[in-house]
Amino acid sequence: MQGRTGPAVRTFTPGTPGTPGTSSPGPAAAAPPVLLLHGFGSDGDRDWVATGTVRALTDAGRTVLVPDLPGHGDSPAPSAAAEAGAPALAAALLTVLDEAGATAFDAVGYSLGARLLWELAGAAPDRLRRAVLGGLSPAEPFEAVDVRALHRAVADGTEPADPFTAMIAGMVRAHGDRAAALALCVEGLRGTPFAPRGWAGATPPVFVVGADDVMTRGIERIVAGIEGAELTTVPGGHQDALADAAFRRTVLEVLAR
Repeated sequence: MQGRTGPAVRTFTPGTPGTPGTSSPGPAAAAPPVLLLHGFGSDGDRDWVATGTVRALTDAGRTVLVPDLPGHGDSPAPSAAAEAGAPALAAALLTVLDEAGATAFDAVGYSLGARLLWELAGAAPDRLRRAVLGGLSPAEPFEAVDVRALHRAVADGTEPADPFTAMIAGMVRAHGDRAAALALCVEGLRGTPFAPRGWAGATPPVFVVGADDVMTRGIERIVAGIEGAELTTVPGGHQDALADAAFRRTVLEVLAR
């Protein structure tokens, strides 16, 4: 369902049809909800439901919030790039939490979702409890995109001269009628590049990367800059590490602390 004022969001609870979980009381019953943030060009269903993460969490007795970011899944498209910048997306996610009545929450983000979780920690440091940052690039991947060429490629099919922009254009155009919205998301994120200066969350995050994920190369320097942060490696590259059982086990272990 769509939030009253923001992104579409689905809530899964222990015993939700299709995601059976324990209904017995226990420590998890009193735990805050878990917010799951998907990657660019994906949606909550593909990254979290189809991979089994939602079921694993509800089986453990957790309530799970799964929003689709603006321009993705069932959420409306941003009307301007400013609505798709990292601060604006973090504000939209705070609305999701507010409407769910979540005064505290745990969170897991993957790729773009991890980058936005970093932003969200700064916006709500007193509300975020445990955090897992999966597939996080240590630099802003969209900073090198030629935005004008990207919009032109989406509008009329003109192939960008820059190979990286052409790759992003191909990725975006593969989403059909969602392409223009995703191009706006790229522009918004490019205008608010990821530049980590310190983790604001109450507890150190756990980073999870795929052993073959080239997008996360260099993440060690960010981990080293956060006292108490941990780095876990799971099998796979950027596209398949999220679906690996080791990723789910790490999430469950970290959020149960």
